[in-house]
Amino acid sequence: MKPSHYRDQFIALQQAAADKDALSHLARQIAGSFMDHYYQDGHYDEAYIDLLCEMAALESGTAWSQAVSSAFFSTIIEELCDDYEDFQFEVYNRVMSQVISYCRNLPAAQKLDQYLSRFHLRCAEDLSGRARNIHTRNFHFHPNTKTIKKIYILSRITIGADVAIVSVIIQRLSVLFPDAQIILLGSLKLQDVFGGNPRLLIREVPYSRSGSLLDRLESWCRLVDLLDNQTTSDKDAALWIDPDSRLTQLGILPICKEHHYLYFNSHTDWLSSRNACMAEHANAWMDSVFGRPGFCYPRVWLKPDLLSQTHTLIHSLRQSGCQSITTINFGVGGNPRKRLGLDFEKKLISELLKQPQSVVILDQGFGAEETACTRQIIADMQNRGYPVHQSRFEQTAPDNFSHGLLAIECTIGQISALISGSDEYIGYDSACQHIAAASSIPTITIFAGSNNPRFIRRWSACSNTSCKVIHVDTLGHPDTLNPDDIISRIMEERQPALPRAESQIKIIDVEHPKQKTKKQTLKKQT
Repeated sequence: MKPSHYRDQFIALQQAAADKDALSHLARQIAGSFMDHYYQDGHYDEAYIDLLCEMAALESGTAWSQAVSSAFFSTIIEELCDDYEDFQFEVYNRVMSQVISYCRNLPAAQKLDQYLSRFHLRCAEDLSGRARNIHTRNFHFHPNTKTIKKIYILSRITIGADVAIVSVIIQRLSVLFPDAQIILLGSLKLQDVFGGNPRLLIREVPYSRSGSLLDRLESWCRLVDLLDNQTTSDKDAALWIDPDSRLTQLGILPICKEHHYLYFNSHTDWLSSRNACMAEHANAWMDSVFGRPGFCYPRVWLKPDLLSQTHTLIHSLRQSGCQSITTINFGVGGNPRKRLGLDFEKKLISELLKQPQSVVILDQGFGAEETACTRQIIADMQNRGYPVHQSRFEQTAPDNFSHGLLAIECTIGQISALISGSDEYIGYDSACQHIAAASSIPTITIFAGSNNPRFIRRWSACSNTSCKVIHVDTLGHPDTLNPDDIISRIMEERQPALPRAESQIKIIDVEHPKQKTKKQTLKKQT
């Protein structure tokens, strides 16, 4: 359908005072039509993007604008970015440059326009041209390491990506610049997974993944403000690392003059033929930029109090006779396509509990929908006759609990600590798979909602222990999925259920963390 027809529908919805669901549905249709034309013959129709921007700008900050923005990002932006092909990423640059140029002219976006002008970015062509230069440049940096006093690293916004990519960069930089202060800019939730690293300072830069277009772009303005206040007057003494962050909309928005700015392009496809995951890609980028080969697995730095409480819980379970502990998280980061449904989740936990003296620790989840699903899982396990105990992380384990389901209400830091004390982790593609791998816990990740092999390979967990992938084709054959078949594949991939020695679950001195290194080797081309 042509943009003019969609515009008529938009006007009709406004006149009828339609709810946000109707507006969201229309926005997805418009976004889908844009992608249809693009996939058919590479045609880029600016009118679709302008209409979506106009809809998102209506009553900015309300449920209407947030609904349109979410439809725009999920249908166009995420689809282009998750493909991991250079051509799609070029279209992404053009789309986001058009969006930013539209938004800067809104009455509420005076600061955005002012900051863009400060960096001499006057139009969409300026933005896309700069982005093209950043995304295709081969960065190299070989200074006297003692001259660098501060290193600023932008968060990837999602915890999983920060563990898989940013933790690798932090470790490598800690070795290269032993005297520099490392500052990570992002959500304060990063304290939960990185707060135990004394070399790392975390500064808050909020980013709303469910906000309007302008809300998301204004996070960049806050980032620039923070850097202006934090950066030393000696620009040569600071280094800025942008790991393809959403704070800069994947490198489109600048954060400083390009002296000492390094951009990690996680979307380049030169490593795809080598089947590289993100952690391997990040290591290879560090090798290339700094000219010093090395390798670090992803890592988390949990606070000692969380590890201590986890040790108490695990010790109690072991003392009661538990022989196998599996931690499960069914979160999907707000993407329902990654879920296989309650029937599968109930059957998986039931199958795990068939093993005597086994305990399944289930994260109760975040938000009303996830906690409602957890309640149904709990009721099902009780109906099957399995012991069930519900608690918060801070509470002690029940006495003599050696078999059954422990449903625990916890934060991301607390579930990270529980994973670190388990024998194995099972879950969907989300942050916890990377946290488990970074904690050297055998990990099984269920990838659903995508048939893109590049996406799955890029986001596979990386560790010095077993990390297995179970791919479920929910797109090609959704009507033939059999939970029992999927569970059989999971059970076949599990490591022998042997308990980890309790001495492994201890508070680690991270004052001078040792680096796990290996010779850089990428997976051979198949």
